[in-house]
Amino acid sequence: MTNPPERPGQSGWRGRGTSSPDPATHRIPRQDDAEPPTEQLRARRSPQTGVGRAFPKPQSPADHSPTQQLRRADEPLPPQRRTAAPDSESTPKRPRSKQTVVLIAVIVVALLAGGLAGGELYARHRAESILVGVAECVVEDGASVSFGVNPPFLWQYAVGDYTDITVRTEGDRVQSANGMTAEVTLEDVRLTDTADSKGTIGSLQATLDWTSAGIKDTVVAELPQVGSFVTDVTTSSADGTIVLQAGENSVTAKPIVTDGDLNLEVLDVVGPLPRDFVQSSLNDLTRKLNDNYPLGIHADSVQVTESGVVGTFSSQDASIPKEDANPCFAAL
Repeated sequence: MTNPPERPGQSGWRGRGTSSPDPATHRIPRQDDAEPPTEQLRARRSPQTGVGRAFPKPQSPADHSPTQQLRRADEPLPPQRRTAAPDSESTPKRPRSKQTVVLIAVIVVALLAGGLAGGELYARHRAESILVGVAECVVEDGASVSFGVNPPFLWQYAVGDYTDITVRTEGDRVQSANGMTAEVTLEDVRLTDTADSKGTIGSLQATLDWTSAGIKDTVVAELPQVGSFVTDVTTSSADGTIVLQAGENSVTAKPIVTDGDLNLEVLDVVGPLPRDFVQSSLNDLTRKLNDNYPLGIHADSVQVTESGVVGTFSSQDASIPKEDANPCFAAL
């Protein structure tokens, strides 16, 4: 009996001594062993024409023909898992994401800083306009106001507690005193409205500079019976005196502080006016000045310079009056 030819890659017809197939070659099927690599077609009737068409015959799973196996038209396709392709444009890269976060943070900080700066400027402008109006009403002269920077003024404005306020007048006058300049420092100002006050001032320090020309104009305006004769006023820092000249006549007085009031003590009178009359007239003048100082301000010291008189004044724990007591403070 003749044995059939051995298949390539085998040492025997019944698989004895089977060796691993050569990966570089493909098995060539025998004509009676498998169908040709072409796909068998089955007839399917076209729904439009009713004529049958030949379709590929489905191959068995074991058949690994190089041609693609076709499914029946009425057989549902197996579910497929679709994986969305990553969108390189819509998916931000991590470096770009970090840059975006940093940029947003910078923008937010800038907006907050700008808002706070704007609020700070608005609060300062608003408070300045109010306090300037109050100061100008009290001193009857132009004034400017500045605030401390610690803590931020916006916080001071919000809570109504001001740590440091400085008021400077233009020097035209302070109430009835012509030619007087005032520089006032207020500390620990608390705007707390009560039944009898608008708040308190922890500390007030004031320096009043009264020029010689201002003293002359004040005496002329406030003491017409004496001032009408005054032609000049000079000061002497050496002996701390003021001399009121009236032609060949004169009045020599010394500024002093008595019980918190600034007074002018008459030392000498040259001329027909009695000394007691001159002293009484000067007392009336200084009393008017002392009584009109608000917020419990009192004199601490006085110094005569070559150009005028400089006095220091102060007040502690002063109550800010209501508008019925002093209309100048109505705006607070």
